[in-house]
Amino acid sequence: MKIAITGGSGFVGQELVKHLQQHGHEIVILTRKSNHLANGIQYIQWLSKNAAPENYLEGVEAIVNLAGTSLNKGRWTEKQKREIYDSRISATNEIIRILKTLKTPPRVLLNASAIGIYPASKTTTYTETSRDIANDFLAKTVHDWEQSAKVAKDLGVRVVLARFGVILGKNSGALPMMVVPYKLYIGGTVGTGSQWVSWVHVEDVANAITFAISNENLQGIINVTSPNPVRMKNFGETIAAVMHRPHWFPVPALLMKLALGKKSQLVLEGQQVLPKVLLTSNFQFQYPTLYSALENLL
Repeated sequence: MKIAITGGSGFVGQELVKHLQQHGHEIVILTRKSNHLANGIQYIQWLSKNAAPENYLEGVEAIVNLAGTSLNKGRWTEKQKREIYDSRISATNEIIRILKTLKTPPRVLLNASAIGIYPASKTTTYTETSRDIANDFLAKTVHDWEQSAKVAKDLGVRVVLARFGVILGKNSGALPMMVVPYKLYIGGTVGTGSQWVSWVHVEDVANAITFAISNENLQGIINVTSPNPVRMKNFGETIAAVMHRPHWFPVPALLMKLALGKKSQLVLEGQQVLPKVLLTSNFQFQYPTLYSALENLL
């Protein structure tokens, strides 16, 4: 397939590009830089003055939208929250504009999303049919982001909304920061330890995206999380076991709030989210358990 990707230089984007190239797909990356060709990938300028990416996207069969300022970048000041929100909405609206100009729009738009739309809970299990939405900044961002992408359905494009969990990678994402205390022999439970962590290995994310854009029966919301979420205490204990380090120094919630501000909700709160759609569609996770994922990454 000929596949266009936004956010191709990010954490998930780099893994996806590598995966797609290995499987022989033709890749176009939308970038703020000027048009160029590198390593067999066509880079097309967008979101810049006088950019006209639609002139180069005829024949694209799928668009994967991963664009957006990282949630892990800096403290969640009002300015930073506005950037997180605006970067996602503006990029998705630009994709809709592009789709409207193409003579033959792609068959599918896979739009990134996040499980942060679900309310934090220690007892509820969420699947794609869950309709509860949290009342906070992250949930509003995800909700509006998904609504922007859904407009593509009116243009005859199949829309997949991939709600990512906590994505684990060796050098990027949440894991490197979580591992540091264990390297220093001071790792321990964060907060109460009873909050859920719905995690997923970055390779399974790339596989799930490819699976979703290739499977014409998939549309709407899909949770991209491991089938085996764990509580934060178990997460830390598994890091310790894989690294052969102790798990004993607890990190109080107050300390995390002082260090991270409002962003601390990413580690102090959580949801138990299951990938029911992927499982019923016979998607095979390479790393279904946390131990197998961490053993690979660490």
